[in-house]
Amino acid sequence: MKRVFAITTGLFIAGLVAAGQGAQSQAGWTTLFDGKSLTSFTPVGDANWQLMEGTVQANKGTGFLVTKASYGDFQLKVEFWVDDDANSGVFIRCQDPKTINAMNAYEVNIYDKRPDPTYATGAIVDVSKPLTALKAGGKWNTFEITAQGTHLVVTMNGTKTVDVQHKGHTSGPIALQYGAGTVKFRNVQIKTM
Repeated sequence: MKRVFAITTGLFIAGLVAAGQGAQSQAGWTTLFDGKSLTSFTPVGDANWQLMEGTVQANKGTGFLVTKASYGDFQLKVEFWVDDDANSGVFIRCQDPKTINAMNAYEVNIYDKRPDPTYATGAIVDVSKPLTALKAGGKWNTFEITAQGTHLVVTMNGTKTVDVQHKGHTSGPIALQYGAGTVKFRNVQIKTM
């Protein structure tokens, strides 16, 4: 009787574990950066990217971490920390993964002290000004970026900063930028649509 109970209990627990794993895969999220490995990315430029305490960070040089895969329609979650003087961003649908800029990709900006504040933090450079002006310096922040066809939505820390229709770039890699200051990224996840 004890043996039947033990087997039944074991099967029940195994079923719960399998159900939990099924729920994760049903959610459809893929981790691009887990704090331990940059296997999903290729570095471009000379930024001094380093893995430290569950983050990838840089404070010298200039450059990008570019995904090896291309994405068209997706939801992206990125946690980032920058100091007040940082210049960074999340570039999506990059047309040329070796030469990335706001002309050949959509740049979701992280730049609190941008000389022309029109497209500061939370904006998509040269596409959409932020609906709400937010500052990122000195704290952890979360971008949720949705690209579905021509519809682009950016939310920062739960506040919508961009909701725009734009005919432009349709697919390409994603790039995390280092331009100046101290920049850290963690918990980068994507869900394709």
